[in-house]
This record gives sequence, structure tokens and C-alpha cells, in this order.
Amino acid sequence: MQRRTLLKNLGGLLLAPTVGAPLLSAANVSGAPALRVAHLTDIHLRDMLDAPRHFTDCLHNLQRLDKPVDLILNGGDIVFDMNKENMDMIDAQWKLVKGIMRSECSLPVHYALGNHDIWWNEQDKDQVFYGKKYSMDQLELAKAYYAFEKGGWKFIVLDSVHLDVDNTWYIGKLGDEQFEWLSKELDATDPQKPVLILSHIPILTSTVLVEDNIVNRWEVLGGQMHTDTAKIIALFYRHPNVKLCLSGHIHLREKLVYDNLTFLCNGAVSGAWWKGNNRETAPGYGLIDLYPDGTFQEQYVVY
Repeated sequence: MQRRTLLKNLGGLLLAPTVGAPLLSAANVSGAPALRVAHLTDIHLRDMLDAPRHFTDCLHNLQRLDKPVDLILNGGDIVFDMNKENMDMIDAQWKLVKGIMRSECSLPVHYALGNHDIWWNEQDKDQVFYGKKYSMDQLELAKAYYAFEKGGWKFIVLDSVHLDVDNTWYIGKLGDEQFEWLSKELDATDPQKPVLILSHIPILTSTVLVEDNIVNRWEVLGGQMHTDTAKIIALFYRHPNVKLCLSGHIHLREKLVYDNLTFLCNGAVSGAWWKGNNRETAPGYGLIDLYPDGTFQEQYVVY
């Protein structure tokens, strides 16, 4: 495994990996990468705190790299918040997102839904846009989970956000129907084809332990990490061609390897919701080079 640091000035924009987060190779990397992917998550776009200008800077940064990006994986929480907002505010946020993407981004984008992209206003349950439908319509998604192939890799985008049993808050999980679909999707995939999984809520993360004022135990909430973690990991164990799981949601940068599978939680494009760093993680995005043999190199770009 080769570790190197990339520091390059691109038209006044500083590109550098986060300290302590060097390039990582899943195995022996050789030859040219099949695909370069930018992982943008937790943008939380709204016309406040100069967020539109900063998000535009981020898009310009990743499109001015010496080695071009082939596609963007958007990990969810695209808008600032839909939960309990009125329709005027929701419409304005999505109009801003679509306007910036149309004018400032020339790359293909594949989207996952985050918890802030879902309208759960209990007083409006009879509205046609209640739940995930509004965001799916904006993104032209027929389903909230799906798969596609590119550059010799298979990409599986999961819908990790669901209502809790009391229907008032969310938890991370797949549910029976989506889990069965995922299992069949992996069974039908050539075992020699490497697979990348994208979810909003982490399937597995240690960032839930980074808390203040712990006395004698930690509490992990169902909205912080998947509640069906063990079941999903057992499925991945039967499919060793699953190489990388990307997530966001926590706004912290983390790289965790469990049983040869890498779980990568990339920090938020918005940082601390456009108010600087979230703890030690600066606003940024993930940059991943995927190789035909299933290996990869990755770094976190502070744009």
C-alpha cells in the first residue's frame, strides 16, 4: 500500500487530504483507474450563510482537477431541510439546488435520499408529496434504491432512511422488501465484478463514539447508524466482491475496515451546516479512484 499526499493549488483553490486521512488502497493497485468518483454528501443547500457560493466553489473545484472526475455520487441531505417545512420553503430550496446543478455542473450525478430530503409533517399526511415522493420527483427517481454499472464496477444505491415504529422520527434500516432486493441484486452480480454501496446513514461507523461528557457508557441511536447492521454485514460476507461502502449523515470523516470491507464516511460538503468545521472535519468531499481489479484509492478533499 502506497501512501502519498497530494497538495495542489488549482486557480486559487486549495486541494488537500485531511490530516490523518491519506490515500488508501484496498489492495495492490496497478495500471490506470477505471473510474474516478466524487462523493458529495450532506450539502444542506439553502439561501443562507453564503451556502450557494460555497457549494458552487465545491463543484468548480472537483471539475478542475488534473485527472477528471467521471461521475458524482450524492449521498443525500441535498437540501437544508424538508422535515416539517412549508411548501414555499421546500420549493425554494429545490429550485436553488436544481439551478446551481444545471448551471455549474457538467457531470452525471446519482442520488441517494437523506433524512432531510423527506417531508414528514404529521399535519400534512394526506398531501400528495408526503414522505419521499417530492424529492424523488425532483431527482427523477423511479425508486429510492437502485443499481447501475459503469467502468467495470457495480454501484448499489440504498434507501437507508425510514420512519421509526411510532412514525414520528427516522431510523437507519433497509426493511424486508429492500433487503430482499439487495440480496437478489448481489446474487445476480458476477462475483468477479467489484461492488460499491452508497447509503446516507452509515451501515457501520465508529463516529457514534465521538461524544462529549461520556460517564460510563455510550448510547447509539437508531438514526445514527443502521439498525440492521449485522444482517447487512452477514450478507456482504457472502459476497466478497462488495469492496466499499460510502455514507455521510454524520458530517465526520471516518475510514473503518471490518473483515476486509471498507466503510468510508466522508465529511459533509456543508461542514457544520455552513458554520465551519464539524469537530475536526472540515467541509469537503470524497475523491475515489476505482480500479478494474476491485482495488481503490481515496482521499478527502477540503475544497
